[in-house]
Amino acid sequence: MRLSRPVYEALPYVYVAGGFGALLASFLWRTAAWTELLALPGVLLIVIGLVLVLKRRDYRIQMRRYGGEFDDD
Repeated sequence: MRLSRPVYEALPYVYVAGGFGALLASFLWRTAAWTELLALPGVLLIVIGLVLVLKRRDYRIQMRRYGGEFDDD
């Protein structure tokens, strides 16, 4: 499945925003069950979104610097 470019570019930021939303919800609902259920996925979404942003940035810098395709051999 291939995503359109705007969706592909926005996906990491959607992950980070969803993660912050889940963390905010875990702080607003002070019951132990909601805090545990929302905090861990929130942190994971933030980390995944930041990893995607950084990996894309590094790849684009490498492509600009060296040009061409990379071999992972």
